[in-house]
Amino acid sequence: MAGQDSISLWNASAQEPDYRSAMDTDIAVDVAIVGGGFTGLSTALHCAEKSLSAHVLEAEQVGYGGSGRNVGLVNAGVWLPPKDVKEKLGSSFGSRFLKTFGEGPDLVFSLIERHQIRCEVTKTGTIHAAHSMRGFADLEGRWKEWNAMGQPVDLLNREDVSKLIGSEAFYGGLVDHRAGTINPMGYCRGLARAALGAGAKISTGVRVQALRKDGEVWKVETDQGVVTAKYVVLGTNAYTDTLWPDLKRVFTPIPYFQLATKPMGEDAAHILASRQGLWDTGQIMFSLRRDAFDRLVIGSMGKVVGDVDSGLSQRWARKQLARIFPELGEVTFEEAWHGQIAMTPDHMPRIYNLDENLYTAIGYNGRGITTGTIFGKSMSELLTGMSPEDLPMPMTKMSTVPSAPIMSRLYEAAFTANQVLKSI
Repeated sequence: MAGQDSISLWNASAQEPDYRSAMDTDIAVDVAIVGGGFTGLSTALHCAEKSLSAHVLEAEQVGYGGSGRNVGLVNAGVWLPPKDVKEKLGSSFGSRFLKTFGEGPDLVFSLIERHQIRCEVTKTGTIHAAHSMRGFADLEGRWKEWNAMGQPVDLLNREDVSKLIGSEAFYGGLVDHRAGTINPMGYCRGLARAALGAGAKISTGVRVQALRKDGEVWKVETDQGVVTAKYVVLGTNAYTDTLWPDLKRVFTPIPYFQLATKPMGEDAAHILASRQGLWDTGQIMFSLRRDAFDRLVIGSMGKVVGDVDSGLSQRWARKQLARIFPELGEVTFEEAWHGQIAMTPDHMPRIYNLDENLYTAIGYNGRGITTGTIFGKSMSELLTGMSPEDLPMPMTKMSTVPSAPIMSRLYEAAFTANQVLKSI
């Protein structure tokens, strides 16, 4: 079965080499970083560039969690419209947040260029497609806000968006010219290579078992030794476990699955001809993109049910492609997988100061590429003297979501039901 064990299509197709290295001795560093995904590796790279010794501890392999299972859309901003962000964060932090996250794709693209990361990058934007007229009305409101801010975001009617997508199935769309697509595992491995080149260290297959304060330093106890560090950054996001009490209860885990066809060549050349990534306005979100090898990658909320050759998810994907692109005929799938999103009640990420010199950024709500990269850079600045008041958003006290376990099960049931309904 293709799924969690194979990580994703991106794991197999990434041009950047995998990196694996055990930890064979106790270590002393300035910054210990738990998690080898976008957040942890961005933190390591930017800390190393600021002359802090940094060591990443990854329980599996680089990109094993949400980073390597991502859709690969390099989006600006967050789920919420700009006015909602300002209402939640206030004028000062809200404006800074919108500016920082609006420039998020530029930060990602600049790192890719500077370090020559091979990750199938495109800079042709992303399409937020209206699944209904109500969805289009929502996009129109968002467009007015972005337009008032002078951002390069266009609202397209049904005819014009159909030309971009290669399908008449949508009612219009919002095209964000700041955004683009990547192979997320390629980007993750490229960040690892860049961090190593800057002087950071990375250990894989190392599971952190406990965090213990010892005077002015932290003792990070692992199954392969102890790391002594002045600072600790937890970069585990949706894959957070019981390492820090209640941290995994600050979000609701949401599964997201994807299936990729085999390369389709000219048969798919008219679909997303400029290779924009697409997601829709449906309550249970749908995503679509065409990769550098002409595979169609289609996904939605939920887990893979069955495998790449048979089962519910494969039937769902086949049905959706037939609905949107009836001219394709029969398609063959090459890979199926799912990952996990950390969804917060207000769809905003969090920065927590969990204890003295212990930090985490968490709750990315499906925007891991830009959010993880931004927060990794911010962590390095915080640890080298930047005031917390200059972060992209305020640090807050940890607040759990008591209903998270129940809601997670309810969501999963709803997502499976959606697959069933849309497979008929």
